[in-house]
Amino acid sequence: MLRLSTLFVRTLREDPADAEVAGHRLLVRGGYIRRAAPGGFTWLPLGWMVYRNVERIVREEMDREGFQEVHFPALLPREPYEISGRWTDYGDNLFRLQDRRGADMLLAPTHEEMFTLLVKDLYSSYKDLPLVIYQIQNKFRDEARPRAGLLRGREFSMKDSYSFDIDDAGLQVNYDKHRAAYMRTFDRLGMPYVIVSAMSGAMGGSASEEFLAPLAVGEDTYVRCTRCDYAANTEAVQVAPPVSPAMADAPPAKVVDTPDTPTIQTLVDLMNGRPDLRHPDRDWTAADTLKNLVVTLRHPDGTTSALAIGVPGDREVDIKRLEAQVSPAEIEPFTEADFAANPHLVKGYIGPESLGEASPSGIRFVVDPRIVDGTRWITGANSAGRHVVDLTAGRDFTADGVIEAAEVHHGDPCPVCGSPLEIARGIEIGHIFQLGRRYAEALGLTVLDQNGKTRVVTMGSYGIGVSRAVGAIAELNCDDKGLVWPREVAPADVHIVATGKATDPQLPAAEALAARCEEAGLRVLLDDRVGVSPGIKFNDAELLGVPTIVVVGRGLADGMVELKDRRSGDKHDVALADVVAQLRDLL
Repeated sequence: MLRLSTLFVRTLREDPADAEVAGHRLLVRGGYIRRAAPGGFTWLPLGWMVYRNVERIVREEMDREGFQEVHFPALLPREPYEISGRWTDYGDNLFRLQDRRGADMLLAPTHEEMFTLLVKDLYSSYKDLPLVIYQIQNKFRDEARPRAGLLRGREFSMKDSYSFDIDDAGLQVNYDKHRAAYMRTFDRLGMPYVIVSAMSGAMGGSASEEFLAPLAVGEDTYVRCTRCDYAANTEAVQVAPPVSPAMADAPPAKVVDTPDTPTIQTLVDLMNGRPDLRHPDRDWTAADTLKNLVVTLRHPDGTTSALAIGVPGDREVDIKRLEAQVSPAEIEPFTEADFAANPHLVKGYIGPESLGEASPSGIRFVVDPRIVDGTRWITGANSAGRHVVDLTAGRDFTADGVIEAAEVHHGDPCPVCGSPLEIARGIEIGHIFQLGRRYAEALGLTVLDQNGKTRVVTMGSYGIGVSRAVGAIAELNCDDKGLVWPREVAPADVHIVATGKATDPQLPAAEALAARCEEAGLRVLLDDRVGVSPGIKFNDAELLGVPTIVVVGRGLADGMVELKDRRSGDKHDVALADVVAQLRDLL
């Protein structure tokens, strides 16, 4: 039994100054967590109970599939990560340190390398496979901007599991098992979720999917089709290229004077306002223009290179999408000094003819998939105050490659069925990867097959953010009064509130009721504080968010107590003798 008179908790009336989102504010106010450092939190007793309930559910669903639990240290040697390339690829996100002998160490962001080496150490035959092992353990990433409490921290708890198979068919089986286990896990946690196609990023691999909890404060943007089942993180959205127009119909490109056109809109207005530049059939729009953005890529080894991206003028370059495409490089602005060092580029009037690895600038030029051969564009003429009209892709310029980096718009066509896409936001709560053979090849994980031939093992990687799930559940389950925990993760099944003075009969009755509840297998939080007003007790009960509240108050004189559902707010009087049976029915 948890007694508020002795429980290590202090509820707050005011929101903490550093809390940005509702779930974070309420977890702090309710005495579930306390900030220890930027991106790091201390779990108080109530919070640790919720955390352990989430961890228990995750573990039960992993064990249900027959997966086996192991546990690695968080402090790891450099060498395996050097071999895989991630010592460099992780860049500044990796916590690096040295021991007293000067050996490089790291705090693990994930454990692919260590799992791979462990299996290599113990297994050598196809008969040992398939294998799935997992752990629930703290990870560390030096986030530049930790935010939203548990949703984006520098130290966090994660369940990471890894499958080892002799071939891709076996990988698919274990991938599907994890997918099903994740669906059961999030259903039990009371979390709505959307499964979306995703980028593999620094993890590598051939395919991956994210489980996103729909949250307006989430940092992930995703799309879903209004008709079919297509859904994807915007970083992974694939644009269906248009049919190439007939290049023979394109008039010759011509350079025109376009003074005072600092923006796409002023350029379009000028084109539509001058009779000699008007389109013969319609008004020009921003979608007729080609915008060319130059950025600097900073690579993990410290070197830099320039990259130019061409997108239709009605769209901006989505930096998050671009980052996903160029990872592990980081994106930096192209500065005035960079323009000065590249005289072939005229700021504000950059055109494709000044770009490309074969051009005088030597800057790699990649374009949006919509820019196909035969499409005609208004774009910079590499001269101040001038643009070129009818510059035709495939005839007048050729890009070095194609990139998915333009922002995605609400209503864009679905790449599968063509129906409109809708955009929403969410927070990543799980991610499953088909890693393939990247880590096994790098670290030499092989087995002998049935023919005695050496085979590289095929791997999968699967993560659930356990501590992040607590933050997401809090964010999804709260109101203006406090938290509203789903029953299976709540710190207690019933919160019993005793009103009245120390000499009144309510407290002894509440004590007896709490004991009966415990005997019936219920987890009890009893507010037995003396000298605390009923108003404060009621407010704390709303704030703490236990699913069912029982108030032992004035109705006790008639043998009645009040039973309240925290989520719906519904309440009714119940005979004291019947309340335990009703509570058991709720469970």
